Amino acid sequence: MKKIGMTVLIAMIGGLLAIGGYKLFENKQAERMTFEEQQEVYFANNPLKINSSTGNPDFTQASAAVSPAVVHIVTTYEAKQQQRMQSSPFGDMFEEFFGVPRGRGQSQPSRASGSGVIISTDGYIVTNNHVVEGADKIEVKLTDKRVFEAKLIGRDPNTDLALLKVSSSDPLPIVKLGNSDEVNIGEWVLAVGYPLGLESTVTAGIVSAKGRSLNLLGREDLRRQYQQNPDEIPANAAIESFIQTDAVINRGNSGGALVNASGELIGINSAIASPSGYYAGYGFAIPVNLVKKIANDFKEFGEVKRGFVGITFVELNTEIAKEMEISEYNGLYVRDVVEGGGADKAGIEAGDIITHIDNRLITRSSILQERVGRMRPGDKIELKYLRDGKERKTTVTLQEATERTFETAESTKSATQLYNSLGAGFKELSSAQKKELGVDAGVVVSSVRQGGLFAKYGVPNGLVITSINGTAVTNVDQIGQALSKNAEVVTIKGITPDGGMATLTFPTE
Repeated sequence: MKKIGMTVLIAMIGGLLAIGGYKLFENKQAERMTFEEQQEVYFANNPLKINSSTGNPDFTQASAAVSPAVVHIVTTYEAKQQQRMQSSPFGDMFEEFFGVPRGRGQSQPSRASGSGVIISTDGYIVTNNHVVEGADKIEVKLTDKRVFEAKLIGRDPNTDLALLKVSSSDPLPIVKLGNSDEVNIGEWVLAVGYPLGLESTVTAGIVSAKGRSLNLLGREDLRRQYQQNPDEIPANAAIESFIQTDAVINRGNSGGALVNASGELIGINSAIASPSGYYAGYGFAIPVNLVKKIANDFKEFGEVKRGFVGITFVELNTEIAKEMEISEYNGLYVRDVVEGGGADKAGIEAGDIITHIDNRLITRSSILQERVGRMRPGDKIELKYLRDGKERKTTVTLQEATERTFETAESTKSATQLYNSLGAGFKELSSAQKKELGVDAGVVVSSVRQGGLFAKYGVPNGLVITSINGTAVTNVDQIGQALSKNAEVVTIKGITPDGGMATLTFPTE
């Protein structure tokens, strides 16, 4: 009996060690998987049993499957930061389209809310960038009343997406990732979120359009940068290729789920077109195939890895085609090609008309931008284009932005020349001023001279510049270094004399 008991005990210990080792191996494997791979394993063991609607629509199963994994996000902003937001040039845009409350001069911390979608059982959540941007604290509330404080993994203004992470001892419910390429105009969809401060809410409608571009993301920067030629769109512009739906979407729905009748996520609700800021018939969602790419980049690299074609272009239509005296009215007319960029190496030239990307007809610029936005540097795309009336085909290898993607052959100004063209004087911030403003870096614009870029584009005297072209600056030498990162465009972020936050973008020519 003793021998038998010892054998059983050894067998049990061996079994527990094997299970523990497998679980450890399984967790390590999960860390290396993309979100799609993790979900494939999960749903192989936990299949969704939802019958897609035919005939009379019935969304009860899809609603029940999705709602537990769509969360309420509550953000807190310190009073000082909220006051700065009041003067932000983007405040009106967010209030009108997204329902983000702006500062009213409160002395107390303020709160805002939105929605989010859990896409992995270990707590990764996708939402909109504008829902969490600038937040000092992010809380996530589930339908079962559990509350978690979320960590911001990354956010991307160019796609209006952000990735959060919460820690839970138990696996969390998730929404199955669908395929936005297979979405059809006219099919039934559900919008799930937390609108107008309400609890979890489901609305239904149809897909009314695809590939919509609203010129919302970064529209102020682009308007200033291309005020002389508003039809010229750079290939690195904010990516907008929204799914349009008439399912009711309101303030607070931002970051929530747009799902098909099978309960699969096809988009992240992001904006509404409305004169009042409330639902007026049209809502817009970011396609899930773009969401997957951005979320996986944040998880793997901590930032978005972008590939660029290396062109600037004009989206053709009948009017532009007539002005240019060309017969084509679909496609993208290439204005400029970056020397040494992917398109240049593939043989694309100024004057070419790009008609297809990976065998898909380009009827809008958003088709190219959304497709490229789902890829990384080093990936390849196939382009068809017209030159002298003849169709040609080439393969372009996408490059990183750090390879001076938008530098042209004429952009040869030195950092010193760029600095002098600003037409301004600067003073460094003292430690006391940095502490007062709550910044780690910054220089003050001490003078603005007539004839310089600052005077031309209205950069005010007294502006505290915290970064130029994405690089923090604390002295004059760093200004020159930051300017040299982009010889074509200057993007300045800072704090205005009245305490507001400002972002200014203008060309160097």
